Amino acid sequence: MRTEQFITIGNVRIAKTCGLSPMASVADRAYREICREFGASYLVSEMVSAKGLCYGGAGSLELCEVSDRERPYAIQLFGEEPEFMARAVEIVNRFKPDIIDINMGCPVAKVVNPGGGSALMKTPELAAELVRAAVSRADCPVTVKIRSGWNSEQINAVPFAEAMEQAGAAAIAVHPRTRDQLYSGRADWSVIEKVKKAVEIPVIGNGDITCGADAARMYSETGCDLVTLARASNGRPWVFEQIARFLETGEELPEPPLEERLKIMISHADRLIAYKGEDQGVREARKNVAWYLKGVRGAARFRNLSGTLSTRDDILRLAEEVLKGAE
Repeated sequence: MRTEQFITIGNVRIAKTCGLSPMASVADRAYREICREFGASYLVSEMVSAKGLCYGGAGSLELCEVSDRERPYAIQLFGEEPEFMARAVEIVNRFKPDIIDINMGCPVAKVVNPGGGSALMKTPELAAELVRAAVSRADCPVTVKIRSGWNSEQINAVPFAEAMEQAGAAAIAVHPRTRDQLYSGRADWSVIEKVKKAVEIPVIGNGDITCGADAARMYSETGCDLVTLARASNGRPWVFEQIARFLETGEELPEPPLEERLKIMISHADRLIAYKGEDQGVREARKNVAWYLKGVRGAARFRNLSGTLSTRDDILRLAEEVLKGAE
């Protein structure tokens, strides 16, 4: 198998293993740090509204907070108005991200309906204006996240990526599903391969990566420069370590034993509590706890209980009950 390799986006060096794709309302600071500790080579923030930043929204500003433990790291912006994108980039510069990424792939209605996210796949001229506006103000490389196209009749990832490159994008991330598919069906990796052959800048591929063998196959079949994943890390941050090991040795590491998984779950919750206080931290930990408990004996009941957690002690008691149920 191959030895460790790196790619470069602008002046940013990233290990060619596996990074974490952005996940709104999921990949917060605590989540990202856990993934980094298990070997995620690149992290991207939750989506941040360009307009929200310009209007001084506290929530938008909080999403931009970066710790040095997370680098190399990108702050991802979304929006459909070049003037707001330019001003938002100036604000983001203060946080000193390694990369600024523009989301042109989100399929969610509240992002798409105003013309942002994957709706930009229908307006490449406007998308290029957004990139030029961002590049003109950014203190770091600007990248773009796209989909295959708007729907099956409008698969335009290749010309769209070429236009983004011409506008100044330093890399293109491709999620090879259309907006209509949302996250269902199979990702068409051939779209990543076509984009890679069409542009000179690095291409990041993601979609249907769950293990080391998947990552190795995407690298081989598409020629992409970096692989990232999102949902496969839900309750499984160790997946990045598994992928790195497979790429190096061809060995698939097993899932951690239950006791170790529960320790990681508690550590994850403790980070959320440290950053957000016990009340909010535990509420936000509920979905993560449910993910960590997937597949354990009595999982359905334990996942239901995770939705009622209110304190750190509740989490500890649930972990103890899960262990007893496995005996």
